[in-house]
Amino acid sequence: MKRGLLACSIVMLTFIGSFVNAQEGFRGPGPDVVTVDAAKGLRDDYPVILKGKIERFLGDEKYLFTDETGSIIVEIDDRLWRGLSVDQNDMIEITGEIDRGLRRIEIEASGIKKM
Repeated sequence: MKRGLLACSIVMLTFIGSFVNAQEGFRGPGPDVVTVDAAKGLRDDYPVILKGKIERFLGDEKYLFTDETGSIIVEIDDRLWRGLSVDQNDMIEITGEIDRGLRRIEIEASGIKKM
């Protein structure tokens, strides 16, 4: 009986602790919404939010993303989709960061949502 009560108490404390931790963290302003054109001028690892459309799949988790100012390649890991389905007519919001290489600039997505 005491073991069962102890086990139940540990489970409840773990559950409550995980709920409290989910509520913690910074709740102030985050990355700014930027255009594709503006994103191309930002430094590596700079956090951004883009609003626009995915024009097409390029392979290997890469997509051509466009807004009213231009196009850029966005890398969207398969796990980020979480059942979301979009086509080239859907407005989406991509949260991520600039991934700058020697001859290319991409966005590495950390989140995606349909507008």
